[in-house]
Amino acid sequence: MADPTGRVALVTGAARGIGRAIALRLASDGHDVAVNDLDSMQNELDVVAEEIKSAGVKSAAITADVSNAGSVNDMVETAADRLGSLDVMVANAGIAQVKPLLDVTPEDFDRMMAVNVKGVFLCFTAAARRMIDQGTGGKIIGACSIAGHKGFSLLGHYSASKFAVRAMTQAAAQEWAEHGITVNSYCPGIVDTAMWELIDAEIGALQGMDRGEAMAEFSKLIALGRIQTPQDVANFVSYLASGDSDYMTGQSVMIDGGIIFA
Repeated sequence: MADPTGRVALVTGAARGIGRAIALRLASDGHDVAVNDLDSMQNELDVVAEEIKSAGVKSAAITADVSNAGSVNDMVETAADRLGSLDVMVANAGIAQVKPLLDVTPEDFDRMMAVNVKGVFLCFTAAARRMIDQGTGGKIIGACSIAGHKGFSLLGHYSASKFAVRAMTQAAAQEWAEHGITVNSYCPGIVDTAMWELIDAEIGALQGMDRGEAMAEFSKLIALGRIQTPQDVANFVSYLASGDSDYMTGQSVMIDGGIIFA
């Protein structure tokens, strides 16, 4: 059993992939962890919550759509009420879509922004309000991307959504510093998750590649020579959620194995 921190984290999009890895890592660090995903992911979410409990800490599984303000407010209050407080918010939930910009419909664009930008905004602000009321500071952490530092072909509206997260991270950090709240984001690269399997398949279809070929081509860009795992991301988020990062705020840090250098 990890040494208890007495702190409570909430991780959105936690039924699988990066969110699941973050939730389990924070549990191993000693946080009580509430996990969130959509109603359709309830079974997988419940499994993650049980895995967290097996680490010797408390958990709660809360379904909610992060693009809905009422749902997000209820999620934050439910997590804090069930587990005692809210000290770490990880706004991880997000979607991707591969399309040339000329083929992106207004509906495609609105859906991307609703989840990746509005969803982060709602999670950030709901968490900040709760943390300010508690009066003990906190850690707010968002899901950005290397696409928040460089726009990528065929991922134009996705890239735009991640640039927005980067800007919001900087603004929120400045506004909430007086309350002892730090705000940072993590920027993964090519990660072995269902999202990247989707990107690989869709880019492959557009460019006449077999499954796995697009991923292999992108992976040649990685200086460290291997595809990223969800645990690689979770290890960095552990730092952002800990006291070791108390003097760091407003940053969107690339954790990509060496693809983008800035």
